[in-house]
Amino acid sequence: MILTTKWHGRGHWCASFSSTDIPVIKPRKKIGVIKVANESYTESELNTKKANLSASRKERIQLPNYGGDNYGGKKLHIGEFLSHPSAIEALLNTNALKSFQCLCPNTYRCTLQRVKLLNFEAAPVLDLRVTPTNEDCTVEMLSCKFEGSKIMEHQNNHFTAFMRNRLSWDTNDADSFLEVDVKLNLILEIYTRPFTMMPVSAVERPGNLMLQALLDRLVPLLLQQLLQDYCKWVHQQLDPVP
Repeated sequence: MILTTKWHGRGHWCASFSSTDIPVIKPRKKIGVIKVANESYTESELNTKKANLSASRKERIQLPNYGGDNYGGKKLHIGEFLSHPSAIEALLNTNALKSFQCLCPNTYRCTLQRVKLLNFEAAPVLDLRVTPTNEDCTVEMLSCKFEGSKIMEHQNNHFTAFMRNRLSWDTNDADSFLEVDVKLNLILEIYTRPFTMMPVSAVERPGNLMLQALLDRLVPLLLQQLLQDYCKWVHQQLDPVP
């Protein structure tokens, strides 16, 4: 760029620039803004973590020998008892339930007593299928949900549970026994803080211990109650109420 001066009359100088030397200033390109569609995602969708919890318990007990001369020559095996309606009530422990409903043959809805914790309360509702055969009897959980506080009912969307309890027996007179094999699985969605910040193992380890402790306590109680109801049923068959 060159600056030139010229003398004008009356004592004035005039400065001017050469037009060929004036730099051309190009307009800056407009920076485009990329717009992101406003899609709403739930917190559980953004932080998808699932803990797989499991526990199992197998136990075998000796069965009393209900038969022979002391019982009128009848052989009242455990298999006959487990195919009887009274055994279904014993297996499902209906005396401890809030309500018990038969949905269809071999399928039952069991509502447990409400559990209160802080300001929340909920009653677990289980749909169970009982399948007796000549060799065993299987109890399967078809669904599990909570009824009660809204925040507890909301948890129904964030977990799935499966339970299978198989009872098998050997009715040889020398060594009659009943074996129980229970498996419990729970898939829990981790979607709230601070658990989303932790590794899945931080939830699975204590969860597995809790489920195992639950089965270790409940399975012996189930067997004890089952034998008591079996004994009661045997005596009812021998001495029917008129």
